[in-house]
Amino acid sequence: MIKRTIDISEGPNFLSVENDQLVISRNREEIGHVPAEDIGVLLIDNVATTYTHSAMTRLIHHGAVIVLCGANHLPAGILLPLENNNLITERLRSQIGASEPLRKQLWKQIVRRKIVGQAHNLPENHPTRGQLLDLADNVKSGDTTNCEGQAGRFYWPALFGPDFRRDPDGEPPNNLLNYGYTVFRAAVARALVAAGLNCSLGLHHSNRANAFCLADDLIEVFRSRVDATVLDLVKREIFILDKSAKQEILNLLTEEIVIAGQSGPLMVQLHRMVASLVRCYADGEKTMELPE
Repeated sequence: MIKRTIDISEGPNFLSVENDQLVISRNREEIGHVPAEDIGVLLIDNVATTYTHSAMTRLIHHGAVIVLCGANHLPAGILLPLENNNLITERLRSQIGASEPLRKQLWKQIVRRKIVGQAHNLPENHPTRGQLLDLADNVKSGDTTNCEGQAGRFYWPALFGPDFRRDPDGEPPNNLLNYGYTVFRAAVARALVAAGLNCSLGLHHSNRANAFCLADDLIEVFRSRVDATVLDLVKREIFILDKSAKQEILNLLTEEIVIAGQSGPLMVQLHRMVASLVRCYADGEKTMELPE
């Protein structure tokens, strides 16, 4: 079953749970309800929203990830389920025991796929597209020559114009990119936790203050999808993170993608990709199944 993404951006609302349904009320009148087991991601983007403790814990029980947004409408925190995999100890042991050569090889695969995705966001006759594809072919184990960083210097000006700088605190469309990346970070983290993996133990990212290092590793292969959607918004001169812009970004989670020759909704395919990572950790496989 494809899990649903629920965006609570209007309000004030009150969220509660009844008969295993998330109930959304306004001014003490019910305006909607959704089965808790159907929800994959709940985005709460209205500071006037209130909710019961049981609503949050029931959603988490069913494997939902809850994203809380601040007054600036950008995600400020993530709630994840912690007890939905009975293999968590075994998985954690294999994750910790993964060799450095394996982690470097997996990071190489991720960086290559990220750069190829960036290249495909540019027209076929754009000179930067060829530069990016050449860089992708030259990524080494662990990306020791920082092809990822080199690609970014070519890619962003080619995508959004010579004056654009990718800066989380910068001018639009950075706000749209921030939102999309955080949504994907939450979705990837949900798939990792569901597989019994620890989000803080990354392949490449290792900031001790970052609890989502592994999620930040894996979202790299999806960033170009967010970039393409944001580019389309920019072409239509949409720079404000309003309800319609958010919906277009959220639609990416149900987009059909191909992994290992099989097509399916992105939220479902995330579990296929993470399962391949589990096999790399546990069985010594050398190749991850990544989006084509």
